[in-house]
Amino acid sequence: MQQRIINPQDLAFQLFELHRTEDVLNYDRYADHSLETLQAALDLALKVAAEEFAPHARLVDEEEPTFESGRVTMRPEVKKALDVLRETGLMAAGQSYERGGMQLPAAVAQMCVGMLKGANVGTQGYAGLTIAAANLILAHGSEEQKQRYADHMLAGRFFGTMCLTEPHAGSSLGDLRTRAEPQDDGSYRLKGNKIYISAGDHELSENIIHMVLARLPDAPPGVKGISLFLVPKSLVNEDGSLGERNDVALAGLIHKMGYRGTTSTMLNFGEKDGAVGYLVGEPHKGLAAMFHMMNEARIGVGLGAVMLGYTGYLHALEYARERRQGRPMGEKDPATPQVPLIRHADIRRMLLTQKAYVEGGLALCLEGARLVDEKKFAASDTERAEAAGVLDLLTPLIKSWPSQFCLEANSLAIQVHGGYGYTREYPVEQFYRDNRLNPIHEGTHGIQGLDLLGRKVIMANGEYYNALMGRIRRTIKEAREVAELKDSAERLQVAIEQMAQATDAINKVRASGETERALANASLYLEAFGHTVVGWLWLRQAQVALQGIANSGPQTEEFYRGKLKACDYFARYELPRVASLAGLLAEVDGTALNIADAEF
Repeated sequence: MQQRIINPQDLAFQLFELHRTEDVLNYDRYADHSLETLQAALDLALKVAAEEFAPHARLVDEEEPTFESGRVTMRPEVKKALDVLRETGLMAAGQSYERGGMQLPAAVAQMCVGMLKGANVGTQGYAGLTIAAANLILAHGSEEQKQRYADHMLAGRFFGTMCLTEPHAGSSLGDLRTRAEPQDDGSYRLKGNKIYISAGDHELSENIIHMVLARLPDAPPGVKGISLFLVPKSLVNEDGSLGERNDVALAGLIHKMGYRGTTSTMLNFGEKDGAVGYLVGEPHKGLAAMFHMMNEARIGVGLGAVMLGYTGYLHALEYARERRQGRPMGEKDPATPQVPLIRHADIRRMLLTQKAYVEGGLALCLEGARLVDEKKFAASDTERAEAAGVLDLLTPLIKSWPSQFCLEANSLAIQVHGGYGYTREYPVEQFYRDNRLNPIHEGTHGIQGLDLLGRKVIMANGEYYNALMGRIRRTIKEAREVAELKDSAERLQVAIEQMAQATDAINKVRASGETERALANASLYLEAFGHTVVGWLWLRQAQVALQGIANSGPQTEEFYRGKLKACDYFARYELPRVASLAGLLAEVDGTALNIADAEF
């Protein structure tokens, strides 16, 4: 099966050598699994991705959904692919057996999803949002809500969405106006408008379950007055059959530069008597509950960004090996044959940069996936608490670092193709357009930076930040003892020292009460911190690669040496970015705050 979605050697290396996914099989939840069953699930996901998702990725980009006579119409291949996903059980690969899932470890389940994203992110979006919404109900809903809605979502009968943004408020959720009026029967009637609701309307499933943020009549202002409601497109009877259509109307479709296969909608709740909704969790605590879905979606965005960058890299690599153009710099005879693009130094540099970004980004996402299982199933309370805290700290990095640098990988893939790269005849321009949405999806870089620097770094008095730094320092100490890794280890040591100095300087300004100045460059802090963490993960990959060479590991020696070269590249070419940013951050500069509106 020919595919350019992922390098199978890298997938096996990252899952089973770097992150040692087989270790989680010691947890009771995964006791029924073996390396063979995990590999079978991955093989199935790659087959579905290559055969059912990838073939229509271009079609749904060129023929995006339309809104006609109150209905959404789209390419039939989308429903066919999603039906296959449901029939194979991949729709709920990470769910428990009793809910119809495969009960796969988080890292394997995420990669099953990731390969679908790399093949066709537009079609996968419907399934991804559905599972995230179902998980939200499972975490915070009542038993009735789980049985009446979540179980049908996991089975692929109902699909789901998250409804946060309103036209006047954007990302400022504290300003939302959608209202929810309590009814005598315990339900609520919602009235309001939501915008940019991905998968907000379609006819791919029997029903759509909207997870909606709204305010109760007695709600306090701001984010402390937000509640969460479950609002079905069609009401659901006790026996699971569908009742009458709810008062939820599609106001129109939004046409984006990428992700064109996923409907982006404007929804009106309550054009008539009010949309029937049901409270999920406690009143006025809806935002905290919704973060369960938002954090899952943010990790999904990061993985999607990695996989779009990854498939772009593989397409560029194949093109560079096949396309003949030019001659070596020392060759003066025009009669000699042209050489493949990959022979040229600048092309090799661009390919190596892409490799460093996408394989580093994948390691970051899988580090998060490993922590998901540790926070649930590790042996001690202390281990579970640390895993949960480090995962919280890494979540904004997992969302934003790949969204920035795997997007840059897509840009380089276009550059490798030259003039062909920005034509529709080659897919790399679509990968870029699809990926360009990810720096905005589920919170911009600015929002993620504020979350990281404003909340996560200092939570629990810096306990989890220090725990992560401790893990990085242990890797550096080990790598310094290995001749081939000593230089990269030293460069990473410089980076974490610079980040520590910048963090201390910012925290001192914050403690003095100058919060706005302390957080003014939060997105730059996010970038520098992300590079530091990915540098650590590359050093770990290099450690494992050396072990693979020494022990005749399961991958080829050329593959392992490629990992060593990419680690060296990241340390030499990318980690110096941390020095530049950390120096500026340590000044806690307020230039952006000090320029007046009229001075732009």
